[in-house]
Amino acid sequence: MLFSAATIFLSAFLLFQIQPMIAKMILPWFGGSAAVWITAMLFFQTALLAGYLYAHWSIRTLSSRGQAVLHGVLLFASLAALPVAPAASWKPAGSEEPISRILGILSVSIGLPYFLLSSTSPLIQAWQARSHQGALPYRLFALSNLASLFGLLAYPFLIEPHATLRQQSWGWSAAYGMFVLLMAAVALRTGRGAAPSACIAPAAAGPDATCGPPRLREQVLWLLLAAGASTMLLAVTNHLTQNVASIPFLWVLPLGLYLLSFIITFDHERLYHRPTFIWLMVVALLLMAYGLTAWNSRTSLRLVIPAFSAGLFVVCMFCHGELVKRKPAPRHLTSFYLMLSLGGAVGGVLVGLLAPLFLRGYYELPLALMAVTALLLALLDYRAWGMQVVAGWTAAVCVFVLGGSYLELYEKSSRMTVRNFYGGLRVHEYAKDTDDEARALVHGMVNHGMQFTEPERRREHITYYGPGSGISLAITAQRKPGLRVGVLGLGAGSLAAYSERPDVFRFYEINPLVEQIARKEFFYLSEARGTMEVVLGDGRLSLEREPGQRFDILAADAFSGDAIPMHLITKQALELYFRHLAPAGTLALNITNAHLDMAPVVAALANALGKHAVIVQNGMDAGRRVFHSRWALLSSQPFPPVILAAAEEPASRSELRVWTDDYSNLFQILK
Repeated sequence: MLFSAATIFLSAFLLFQIQPMIAKMILPWFGGSAAVWITAMLFFQTALLAGYLYAHWSIRTLSSRGQAVLHGVLLFASLAALPVAPAASWKPAGSEEPISRILGILSVSIGLPYFLLSSTSPLIQAWQARSHQGALPYRLFALSNLASLFGLLAYPFLIEPHATLRQQSWGWSAAYGMFVLLMAAVALRTGRGAAPSACIAPAAAGPDATCGPPRLREQVLWLLLAAGASTMLLAVTNHLTQNVASIPFLWVLPLGLYLLSFIITFDHERLYHRPTFIWLMVVALLLMAYGLTAWNSRTSLRLVIPAFSAGLFVVCMFCHGELVKRKPAPRHLTSFYLMLSLGGAVGGVLVGLLAPLFLRGYYELPLALMAVTALLLALLDYRAWGMQVVAGWTAAVCVFVLGGSYLELYEKSSRMTVRNFYGGLRVHEYAKDTDDEARALVHGMVNHGMQFTEPERRREHITYYGPGSGISLAITAQRKPGLRVGVLGLGAGSLAAYSERPDVFRFYEINPLVEQIARKEFFYLSEARGTMEVVLGDGRLSLEREPGQRFDILAADAFSGDAIPMHLITKQALELYFRHLAPAGTLALNITNAHLDMAPVVAALANALGKHAVIVQNGMDAGRRVFHSRWALLSSQPFPPVILAAAEEPASRSELRVWTDDYSNLFQILK
């Protein structure tokens, strides 16, 4: 039993270590988009379902010896995938459909190892139930989730801050080799034969946990409860990452809470007290519905992250606690786990695949809240109309009203609403039919550019590009006929307003919808005085393929959520930028952020590359639509007085390591 438990623990630890690691490896290839993690979760949940389906099929159809032989062959075949890392040939050129490409990368890079790791827990539990008469193996599922939680938490706190991606890959691969040996030994012991398990119904299970096969109604309820928790997990993760940053911590935190609810409910069933959690569900649903409608990208993370994380945890405890109350006898455990994994995959498909294809905006969180609320209403005890029934229906009315108002406001407040893999985009209108009428491009809840619509005001420098901003000073200092400017990130095309004849401004934009909106809804590109060029594809990958551009200014103005994507601010990225700059050129980094202090990162990079660096901040002027902004300027030569007069030295911190493609750590720069 101890040997089997150790194998389950190692397999689950590795299963959830590989998730943030492989996602971080491919994140730069897709512009640092938050959707990379959601798409990766779709793969993980689908692969988990495949593993559970394989376990269910082999237990039902193969002899003990047949299971051992087949599993042993697959285990040793999976070693060919080591060390785990995506091949460079999978890097997108810019025109590929990203969801299918990410799924292809993950399938080829980690598909078989992940499949075998995911099948370990249900297989060993079934073998234990068969070989140890009278044993109830469900606590092994809690052990599996405990190891998964350790694996997840270890990544952002222990692994990521101290090991490069290459070291992580080799370390994980070595541990996987150890797992293969352990699992092969367990399978060999199983292959020696064991009697079929007797039917023993769990004492703490519900009335349907009998020796007979579970009824269809009960299996559907398993599916719905699992799908409800999975959908909420991904919807909350999407909500956090699209408005903050797509980083492993914000991937790991919601998933860790999801796993913790499994651990508590399956290992300590009495900790799920149904009446208590119904009250907590009422509070959690109301809090999240309110936060969804009332909070924005400037709301403190100290409020947003704990509130939505606590709400997610309560929902997962409710769904998984209700699942535990309905778990069947051990002889049907593979069927039970199969429905759980199918429910998880349903959540992944809904949020990761169908939502980007069929929803015009980020509607999955309000819709998920409504769905979970309906599930709560369906499970209330109506035999006695008490306060919980009244509270449940009151909460339901509030959630549906708030959710509906959010959906209505999202649509009505927007001139245009579109969405694809890279996120939801809206065009807002302000002060319509006045001299101050303006349009803004909004991604999630973050403004990505604004323009006045009156012809005489269309070239005004506003938002993050006002007259006192760092980019404005850089252009002023470099001003000459035929200025060459490169810009990573198009947005509304705001920087085109700085162009003069015969300047050339070359924009790099990963999202084709952004270019379409910039040309259709804004006037910066069409009315620019200089030549405007737009290159579709991730800016860094595009620059890697291009010959030297000799830009006078290269601006990194791309954002994922409220932060510059990490792969655009590493040592290798800056080395690439300076290869495309003229000898006296200026690199401008938009490091404006409500939650992160990027200045020390810039200072460390400038010191490592031997460059001059300054920080330029400008204040907000609400009347002129000028936002507070913070730009970092770097150059191989000393800056002229026009910049130095408005700039300050970036604060350096000796404990910060230089960010590279293999290493970055956002915890150290949280405000």
